[in-house]
Amino acid sequence: MAERENRRGRGRREEETPEFADRLVAINRVSKTVKGGKRFGFAALVVVGDQKGRVGFGKGKAKEVPEAIRKATEQAKRQMVRVPLKEGRTLHHDIDGRHGAGKVVMRTAPEGTGIIAGGPMRAVFEMLGVKDVVSKSIGSQNPYNMIRATLNGLTKEQSPRSVAQRRGKKVADILPKRDEAPVAETAEA
Repeated sequence: MAERENRRGRGRREEETPEFADRLVAINRVSKTVKGGKRFGFAALVVVGDQKGRVGFGKGKAKEVPEAIRKATEQAKRQMVRVPLKEGRTLHHDIDGRHGAGKVVMRTAPEGTGIIAGGPMRAVFEMLGVKDVVSKSIGSQNPYNMIRATLNGLTKEQSPRSVAQRRGKKVADILPKRDEAPVAETAEA
């Protein structure tokens, strides 16, 4: 029986998908008043990532908490985005992200800094695989808006390779040369 399922392509799909880590960011209990009393429902906000440069978020609503989390996780896996990382540990450049009243500022950081971010932003960076970043949330403290603003900023990020390719240059022409910058400053002084 298991052999037959593999031939149809059902069993293979699970093996091909990389293992994703997920983080429950927020859970909200909502109630609806009806004739016989109150009916409770749950809304879950989940961030999913492979910790190698892909991340996504999803929200799910259901009568039970586990079902809401499952729905949110499935939605997050469907809408993942790829973010280029510098040396696999930090961002290439400083970024601002906006969504509604939420604004976030994300900055690159030297090795060993760690993730300096609050709540929902921290979950996004951990699932993305960022190890060093400094960030600040300005405006809305709503976790939904903070995650959307963070992902808005992360989708704006560009690697030097993509910029060089778009401009028809080499990566070395795009990046500043490290040994020539101090020489220019000493010549002026």
